[in-house]
Amino acid sequence: MPNSLSQEEIASIIHFIRGKKIMLDKDLAGLYEVSTSVLNQAVKRNKERFPKDFMFQLTKKEGKLLRSQFVILKQGEHIKYLPYAFTEQGVAMLSGVLQSKRAIIVNVAIMRAFVKLRKTLSAHRELAHKLNQLEHKIEKHDEEIQSIFKAIRQLMLPPEKSKSKIGFQINSS
Repeated sequence: MPNSLSQEEIASIIHFIRGKKIMLDKDLAGLYEVSTSVLNQAVKRNKERFPKDFMFQLTKKEGKLLRSQFVILKQGEHIKYLPYAFTEQGVAMLSGVLQSKRAIIVNVAIMRAFVKLRKTLSAHRELAHKLNQLEHKIEKHDEEIQSIFKAIRQLMLPPEKSKSKIGFQINSS
């Protein structure tokens, strides 16, 4: 049942393609408990709801890449149709197109997974920013520490012998 959908399970089928977080038609169809062809037919009947920034079809290269990375098909099987990729907005639009209780419940779970993923990525960006700041401070301190060591080393050097003699000197000319 839909309540058993965990955000971690959903997050595991969110992929990054073309710099966007997407879900594949096959994965969404599985969550909605419909066939991929039924899902895609519903989308095609409502094409105006799915502009290119909501949904796009993968290229052959992207399809092969996904197949090798995520083992979409079993060995020896071939992709008959290139998969469709749905962005977060496209997934949100699906609940209205599929018009079932399951679609609504699944969409709520998916939206929560996208939000959690966004928060996680944001936290990682903040952490990376703080690490960069710390690294910059350390570099500055390193330069200061190096100059202190240089000054200490100069103080540790034996004094240079003075070429002039100390005391009164009588010129013998």
